[in-house]
Amino acid sequence: MEEIKLDVQLRDKIGSRKVKPIRRIDAVPAIIYGGKIPPLPVQVDRRSYEKIMRLHRGESTLFHLGVKDGDKKVAEYSVIVKEEQHDPVSDKLIHVDFQRISLKEKIEVKVPVATVGEAIGVKRDGGSLDHTLWELDIICFPSNIPAKLEVDVSNLGIGDVIHVKDLKLPEGVTTKHDPEAIVVSVVKSMKEDSEVAESEEDVEPEVIKKKEKTASAEDKD
Repeated sequence: MEEIKLDVQLRDKIGSRKVKPIRRIDAVPAIIYGGKIPPLPVQVDRRSYEKIMRLHRGESTLFHLGVKDGDKKVAEYSVIVKEEQHDPVSDKLIHVDFQRISLKEKIEVKVPVATVGEAIGVKRDGGSLDHTLWELDIICFPSNIPAKLEVDVSNLGIGDVIHVKDLKLPEGVTTKHDPEAIVVSVVKSMKEDSEVAESEEDVEPEVIKKKEKTASAEDKD
Protein backbone atom coordinates (compact mmCIF):
# COMPACT_ATOMS: atom_id res chain seq x y z
CA MET A 1 0.00 0.00 0.00
CA GLU A 2 1.30 3.42 -0.96
CA GLU A 3 1.30 6.34 1.45
CA ILE A 4 -1.07 9.19 0.66
CA LYS A 5 0.49 12.59 1.24
CA LEU A 6 -1.47 15.02 3.39
CA ASP A 7 -0.38 18.26 5.04
CA VAL A 8 -1.66 19.23 8.49
CA GLN A 9 -1.15 22.35 10.59
CA LEU A 10 0.12 22.54 14.15
CA ARG A 11 -2.36 23.90 16.68
CA ASP A 12 -1.64 25.26 20.13
CA LYS A 13 -5.25 25.57 21.24
CA ILE A 14 -6.55 22.48 23.00
CA GLY A 15 -9.98 21.98 24.53
CA SER A 16 -13.60 21.93 23.38
CA ARG A 17 -13.98 25.72 23.54
CA LYS A 18 -10.75 26.44 21.71
CA VAL A 19 -11.50 24.21 18.72
CA LYS A 20 -14.52 26.23 17.65
CA PRO A 21 -12.39 28.72 15.64
CA ILE A 22 -10.75 25.74 13.93
CA ARG A 23 -14.07 24.33 12.84
CA ARG A 24 -15.24 27.75 11.66
CA ILE A 25 -12.52 27.72 9.00
CA ASP A 26 -13.70 24.25 7.92
CA ALA A 27 -10.77 22.45 9.50
CA VAL A 28 -10.92 19.38 11.76
CA PRO A 29 -8.96 19.12 15.03
CA ALA A 30 -6.76 16.03 15.19
CA ILE A 31 -4.05 14.42 17.27
CA ILE A 32 -0.94 12.49 16.23
CA TYR A 33 0.25 9.97 18.81
CA GLY A 34 2.30 6.82 19.18
CA GLY A 35 5.93 5.84 19.36
CA LYS A 36 8.23 7.52 21.85
CA ILE A 37 7.18 11.04 20.85
CA PRO A 38 4.60 13.04 22.83
CA PRO A 39 1.15 13.48 21.25
CA LEU A 40 1.00 16.33 18.78
CA PRO A 41 -2.21 18.39 18.34
CA VAL A 42 -2.83 19.37 14.72
CA GLN A 43 -5.66 20.40 12.43
CA VAL A 44 -6.46 19.03 8.99
CA ASP A 45 -8.30 20.65 6.10
CA ARG A 46 -11.74 19.04 6.04
CA ARG A 47 -12.20 19.06 2.27
CA SER A 48 -8.79 17.54 1.53
CA TYR A 49 -9.17 14.81 4.14
CA GLU A 50 -12.76 13.88 3.28
CA LYS A 51 -11.98 13.80 -0.45
CA ILE A 52 -9.22 11.24 0.18
CA MET A 53 -11.46 9.14 2.40
CA ARG A 54 -14.26 9.17 -0.19
CA LEU A 55 -11.87 7.98 -2.89
CA HIS A 56 -10.71 5.16 -0.63
CA ARG A 57 -14.06 4.36 0.95
CA GLY A 58 -14.14 0.86 2.40
CA GLU A 59 -10.35 0.56 2.32
CA SER A 60 -7.54 0.86 4.84
CA THR A 61 -5.58 4.07 4.32
CA LEU A 62 -1.92 4.84 5.00
CA PHE A 63 -0.97 8.52 5.24
CA HIS A 64 2.33 10.38 5.03
CA LEU A 65 1.61 13.50 7.08
CA GLY A 66 3.57 16.67 6.53
CA VAL A 67 3.27 18.72 9.73
CA LYS A 68 3.46 22.46 9.12
CA ASP A 69 3.79 25.49 11.35
CA GLY A 70 2.44 28.13 9.03
CA ASP A 71 4.31 27.67 5.74
CA LYS A 72 7.22 25.85 7.33
CA LYS A 73 7.28 22.04 7.43
CA VAL A 74 8.48 20.95 10.87
CA ALA A 75 7.92 17.16 10.84
CA GLU A 76 6.84 14.18 8.77
CA TYR A 77 5.18 10.99 9.97
CA SER A 78 3.79 7.80 8.52
CA VAL A 79 0.40 7.26 10.16
CA ILE A 80 -2.82 5.31 10.00
CA VAL A 81 -6.23 6.59 11.02
CA LYS A 82 -6.94 5.01 14.38
CA GLU A 83 -10.31 6.65 15.04
CA GLU A 84 -12.72 9.20 13.66
CA GLN A 85 -15.28 10.98 15.81
CA HIS A 86 -18.55 12.17 14.30
CA ASP A 87 -21.32 14.37 15.60
CA PRO A 88 -24.09 12.02 16.85
CA VAL A 89 -26.81 14.15 15.24
CA SER A 90 -25.36 15.49 11.98
CA ASP A 91 -22.71 12.74 11.51
CA LYS A 92 -20.25 15.52 10.65
CA LEU A 93 -16.58 14.68 11.24
CA ILE A 94 -15.38 16.47 14.39
CA HIS A 95 -12.03 14.82 15.29
CA VAL A 96 -9.40 12.44 13.90
CA ASP A 97 -6.84 10.32 15.74
CA PHE A 98 -3.69 9.54 13.73
CA GLN A 99 -1.31 6.84 15.01
CA ARG A 100 2.38 7.05 14.16
CA ILE A 101 3.87 3.90 12.69
CA SER A 102 7.23 2.70 11.45
CA LEU A 103 7.39 1.36 7.91
CA LYS A 104 10.04 -1.09 9.14
CA GLU A 105 7.90 -2.68 11.86
CA LYS A 106 4.86 -4.91 11.57
CA ILE A 107 1.62 -3.50 12.90
CA GLU A 108 -1.80 -4.87 13.73
CA VAL A 109 -4.59 -3.20 11.80
CA LYS A 110 -8.19 -3.84 10.79
CA VAL A 111 -9.01 -4.24 7.11
CA PRO A 112 -12.46 -4.48 5.50
CA VAL A 113 -13.78 -7.81 4.25
CA ALA A 114 -15.79 -7.58 1.02
CA THR A 115 -17.70 -10.28 -0.84
CA VAL A 116 -17.34 -10.89 -4.58
CA GLY A 117 -19.88 -12.57 -6.84
CA GLU A 118 -23.41 -13.85 -6.18
CA ALA A 119 -23.80 -17.06 -4.24
CA ILE A 120 -25.51 -19.87 -6.13
CA GLY A 121 -27.52 -20.60 -2.99
CA VAL A 122 -28.99 -17.11 -3.25
CA LYS A 123 -29.38 -16.81 -7.01
CA ARG A 124 -30.68 -20.31 -7.69
CA ASP A 125 -32.13 -21.56 -4.40
CA GLY A 126 -33.54 -18.37 -2.89
CA GLY A 127 -31.32 -18.34 0.18
CA SER A 128 -29.83 -15.31 1.94
CA LEU A 129 -26.20 -14.27 2.24
CA ASP A 130 -25.25 -13.74 5.88
CA HIS A 131 -22.11 -11.55 6.03
CA THR A 132 -20.94 -11.90 9.64
CA LEU A 133 -17.36 -10.63 9.73
CA TRP A 134 -16.92 -7.20 8.13
CA GLU A 135 -13.39 -6.46 9.38
CA LEU A 136 -10.39 -8.68 10.05
CA ASP A 137 -7.45 -7.93 12.34
CA ILE A 138 -4.26 -8.56 10.40
CA ILE A 139 -0.53 -8.28 11.12
CA CYS A 140 1.96 -7.14 8.49
CA PHE A 141 4.35 -4.40 7.43
CA PRO A 142 2.54 -1.14 6.56
CA SER A 143 3.57 -1.44 2.92
CA ASN A 144 1.80 -4.84 2.76
CA ILE A 145 -1.55 -3.66 4.15
CA PRO A 146 -4.22 -4.70 1.63
CA ALA A 147 -6.88 -2.12 0.82
CA LYS A 148 -9.44 -4.84 1.58
CA LEU A 149 -9.83 -8.61 1.64
CA GLU A 150 -12.12 -10.03 -1.04
CA VAL A 151 -14.05 -13.26 -0.52
CA ASP A 152 -15.52 -15.05 -3.55
CA VAL A 153 -18.94 -16.39 -2.56
CA SER A 154 -20.05 -17.54 -6.03
CA ASN A 155 -19.92 -21.27 -5.25
CA LEU A 156 -21.68 -21.13 -1.89
CA GLY A 157 -24.90 -23.11 -1.60
CA ILE A 158 -27.41 -23.07 1.24
CA GLY A 159 -25.65 -24.24 4.39
CA ASP A 160 -22.15 -23.48 3.09
CA VAL A 161 -19.84 -21.43 5.29
CA ILE A 162 -16.52 -19.63 4.86
CA HIS A 163 -14.41 -19.39 8.03
CA VAL A 164 -11.39 -17.20 8.77
CA LYS A 165 -9.17 -20.25 8.20
CA ASP A 166 -10.51 -20.48 4.63
CA LEU A 167 -9.40 -16.97 3.68
CA LYS A 168 -6.48 -16.58 1.29
CA LEU A 169 -4.38 -13.83 2.86
CA PRO A 170 -1.85 -11.90 0.76
CA GLU A 171 1.82 -12.82 1.09
CA GLY A 172 3.33 -11.44 4.29
CA VAL A 173 -0.06 -11.01 5.98
CA THR A 174 -1.16 -13.05 9.01
CA THR A 175 -3.99 -12.88 11.53
CA LYS A 176 -4.57 -13.81 15.17
CA HIS A 177 -8.32 -13.98 14.63
CA ASP A 178 -10.14 -17.16 15.66
CA PRO A 179 -9.71 -19.47 12.64
CA GLU A 180 -13.16 -20.96 13.23
CA ALA A 181 -14.91 -17.57 13.19
CA ILE A 182 -17.54 -17.36 10.45
CA VAL A 183 -16.90 -14.77 7.75
CA VAL A 184 -19.88 -15.41 5.50
CA SER A 185 -22.52 -18.09 5.00
CA VAL A 186 -25.64 -18.83 2.98
CA VAL A 187 -28.79 -19.60 4.94
CA LYS A 188 -32.41 -20.35 4.14
CA SER A 189 -34.46 -17.24 3.61
CA MET A 190 -36.50 -15.98 6.57
CA LYS A 191 -39.57 -16.04 4.35
CA GLU A 192 -39.20 -19.78 3.78
CA ASP A 193 -38.74 -20.47 7.50
CA SER A 194 -41.78 -18.32 8.24
CA GLU A 195 -43.92 -20.27 5.76
CA VAL A 196 -42.84 -23.56 7.34
CA ALA A 197 -43.69 -22.25 10.81
CA GLU A 198 -47.12 -21.07 9.66
CA SER A 199 -47.76 -24.46 8.04
CA GLU A 200 -46.92 -26.23 11.30
CA GLU A 201 -49.23 -23.92 13.25
CA ASP A 202 -52.11 -24.74 10.86
CA VAL A 203 -51.65 -28.49 11.38
CA GLU A 204 -51.44 -28.44 15.18
CA PRO A 205 -55.10 -27.55 16.00
CA GLU A 206 -56.34 -30.46 13.86
CA VAL A 207 -54.25 -32.88 15.91
CA ILE A 208 -55.63 -31.46 19.13
CA LYS A 209 -59.20 -31.82 17.88
CA LYS A 210 -58.61 -35.49 17.02
CA LYS A 211 -57.24 -36.11 20.50
CA GLU A 212 -60.26 -34.42 22.05
CA LYS A 213 -62.67 -36.62 20.04
CA THR A 214 -60.80 -39.78 21.09
CA ALA A 215 -60.92 -38.76 24.71
CA SER A 216 -64.67 -38.05 24.44
CA ALA A 217 -65.34 -41.50 22.97
CA GLU A 218 -63.44 -43.15 25.82
CA ASP A 219 -65.50 -41.23 28.40
CA LYS A 220 -68.74 -42.62 26.89
CA ASP A 221 -67.43 -46.15 27.24
